Amino acid sequence: MTALATNVSPHLFWITSRAAGTAALFLSSAGVSVGLLMGGRLVRGKGADLRPLHEALSLATIAALLVHGLALLGDSYLHPSLLDVAVPFAGSYKTGWTSLGIVAAWGLILLGPSYYLRRLIGQRRWTKMHRFTALAWILGIVHALGEGTDAHSAWFVLMIAASTIPAIVLLFLRNFQASPAK
Repeated sequence: MTALATNVSPHLFWITSRAAGTAALFLSSAGVSVGLLMGGRLVRGKGADLRPLHEALSLATIAALLVHGLALLGDSYLHPSLLDVAVPFAGSYKTGWTSLGIVAAWGLILLGPSYYLRRLIGQRRWTKMHRFTALAWILGIVHALGEGTDAHSAWFVLMIAASTIPAIVLLFLRNFQASPAK
């Protein structure tokens, strides 16, 4: 057991960040799917029943994103600063892919909890603003595929496909399906 702890310890922060990033991808994909179901025709009249699940997935995504970024601060290989993990284009490691991830994270962190401010913002304005969550989610997927350590592994690509395709289909149906005739 000591050998395992010794072998893992130099990489503990990187492994933690990697696991949290993967969890964030799963959670955000599920959250986007549930959110799209809430407003779609597939669960007509039952969308409110999904609100607690959507809220829990959104908050869990934010927690995973925070762990994903902050765990890197202890990484002994990259040695990033808080600025490197929080500000797009500040770091030097795979700057473009990292910046996409940072923009995606900030988008999800800011847009997700906007639900709690929707009365202040106004329902209509909040709805328009909240639609950008899907864009932030897509940027996160691109970040994972472009920078992720496992991005070229078959298991990772299959995992991303399995978790994102349902949301992509729902997003397509939501935005491009013809409205029913009245």
